[in-house]
Amino acid sequence: MARRPKRSHNGGPPLDDYKGPPWGKGDPYIFLAWQAAHAKAWKAPSREIMLMRMDKAERLGLTYEEYTLEILERGRHLREEDTERISAIKAARKRRRVRHFD
Repeated sequence: MARRPKRSHNGGPPLDDYKGPPWGKGDPYIFLAWQAAHAKAWKAPSREIMLMRMDKAERLGLTYEEYTLEILERGRHLREEDTERISAIKAARKRRRVRHFD
């Protein structure tokens, strides 16, 4: 007979009771490759690169995170001529801000 969950239980699986490998039932090579790629992509850049990105983002009217994410996702640095893409990023920022109040 199944035990009834406690009153404050959200019904999800237990978080601390998992005894298997971190990649679950999937391929460990794929898990480790993605883990290494994620760490490499989000590794902190040098101070000079960070300052350059901050300056460029400020001139374009973006945040450092938005500018860096554009580099990581699209593989290109934005310029003043990329007004369409910059306005799309700003529009997405406004949509994200509004969603918090839904």
